[in-house]
Amino acid sequence: MDQLSGLDGISYRAMMGEYIIYYNGKIVGGIYDDRFLIKPVKSAMAMLPDAAMELPYEGGKEMILVEDVDNREFLEKLFTTIYEELPETKKRK
Repeated sequence: MDQLSGLDGISYRAMMGEYIIYYNGKIVGGIYDDRFLIKPVKSAMAMLPDAAMELPYEGGKEMILVEDVDNREFLEKLFTTIYEELPETKKRK
């Protein structure tokens, strides 16, 4: 989360021992078993063309593994670039 502190609108929620990461209310991805995974939208795949696709948990959909978590500038650019493609977060009932 420190690496994303330069962006306004970053938040997270603990869920079953993992963390879901939000950017301006949209789910970007999460931290699963000490891995940072993001949604596989087109712009994310373009920015990370050689990244591995991994399951966040058994039965989940594949997500992009982000390995360069120490590069603050890259992470901020990644979040701002993919934001428009991210689906709106569904409202809880």
